[in-house]
Amino acid sequence: MWVNMRPCPAMIVFEGSMAVAKRILVINGHPDTRPERFCSALTDAYVDSSVKAGHEVRRIDVGALSFPLLVKFEDFQLPTEIPDIRKAQDDIGWAEHLVFIHPLWLGAAPAMLKGFVERAACGGFAFDSGTAGNPKRGLVGKSARVIVTMGMPALAYRIVFGGFGVRAFARGILRLSGVRPVRTTYFGGIELSERHRDKCVARVRRLATSGV
Repeated sequence: MWVNMRPCPAMIVFEGSMAVAKRILVINGHPDTRPERFCSALTDAYVDSSVKAGHEVRRIDVGALSFPLLVKFEDFQLPTEIPDIRKAQDDIGWAEHLVFIHPLWLGAAPAMLKGFVERAACGGFAFDSGTAGNPKRGLVGKSARVIVTMGMPALAYRIVFGGFGVRAFARGILRLSGVRPVRTTYFGGIELSERHRDKCVARVRRLATSGV
């Protein structure tokens, strides 16, 4: 599912300072798109607050798309013919700032989100895998934020488990494609209480207003 919202203001005022409105693509990476999922609530909050702040916003719900998993390396080298993925590439190319929101599953992003990113990277869109040495990066000039929800305390994931799955997503996919900076926000213990989840939503709204 896609949502494309175009606000009127070109400039945003934050407590007396001016900021340029951004083109933001918000990607809900939870395979389950039901509204009661917490990732859906965070995605709704980010989209709503960024639009109200004057940013231009598009949205992708990965769980609502149709695409097969990438199997052959030869397919990775060819431009995609999958309609949902071609539309996603258009949105990614349009955006200045990418926001990925996903749950932590088995220490990393859900397989469907990773499969979506692999498909979107096809045909040299994200990087040219056929270039010797450093690959040609296709997403230079874009920034990103990865927002991750989890049941365990976020500090435990970062220190005890090293945050390897999320770090691999940020470094091995986004930074490899030229996206910089890539910032990460962890929301741990999301099943603790409704009050805690409300605080997480409020933080996402502040990030969205600032366009970061």
